Amino acid sequence: MSVHFPWLPAGQAVPVGVSLKTQYFDHVLEKRPQLGFFEVHAENYMSSGGAHHRYLEAICEHYALSLHGVGMSLGSAEGLDPAHVQRFSALVNRYNPALVSEHLAWSVRGGTYLNDLLPLPMTQESLQVVADNVNRLQDSIGRAILVENPSSYLSFRSSEMNELEFLHALCERSGCGLLLDVNNVFVSASNMGFDASRYLADVPASLIGELHLAGHLLRDIGGTPLRIDDHGSPVADEVWHLYKTLIARVGPKPTLIEWDTNIPTFDILEQEAEKAASFMAYGAHANV
Repeated sequence: MSVHFPWLPAGQAVPVGVSLKTQYFDHVLEKRPQLGFFEVHAENYMSSGGAHHRYLEAICEHYALSLHGVGMSLGSAEGLDPAHVQRFSALVNRYNPALVSEHLAWSVRGGTYLNDLLPLPMTQESLQVVADNVNRLQDSIGRAILVENPSSYLSFRSSEMNELEFLHALCERSGCGLLLDVNNVFVSASNMGFDASRYLADVPASLIGELHLAGHLLRDIGGTPLRIDDHGSPVADEVWHLYKTLIARVGPKPTLIEWDTNIPTFDILEQEAEKAASFMAYGAHANV
């Protein structure tokens, strides 16, 4: 499976985007910042009308859109919620986003939605559950999705493979691609004790459809450092280094600056996006 970008005009640079928050609606329409795309969380737009849709429709006249789901619960053994799938599919049909993605996680039990992205054991049984759910979602929206690697804080004794093996097998079994979150890799590696550089070096470039960059929180828990994926600060230097090394190997990929808490002024996001673009230009040169 190889991810392509048919939404990019021939010769156009691979874009960098940022999270679109309500605080930025007017600024984006008035100033038209030099960005390639914006990402929104699907669940924030699952009503049929209202100001959110009016703004997003206006913004999408000028920018590509990445539709990022946070509540599909691809890891749910009980299957996907038909109503949620229908609402998600309606959004895809309405906006025809350039990128569509969801998380490798579960967050629904018995019709109750939990306010978290919970982990799942990396087993053959879990793999089949997730692949079946991904296939169902893809059949509903009529296109392949990208699945995002999680940020990890614990492991399961029952796991039969590592995370990257699981994701690679999922892509082969379902035809999906990867939304590779570099910050999540760094957070998980720090918390779980594996080598983030080795992880990223082993990701097949052909599977990567999008990259995410974000900040995280460092906490001291009884003398043990714990990194928490909170999307509330600038991208850490260590994550920039991993990104630069990755881009030098795999080439330019659509890259998003995520920022979901402690929302900054828009110029801060633009500075982060400019930094990503400069590293991507370096990566393009390195791959010539």
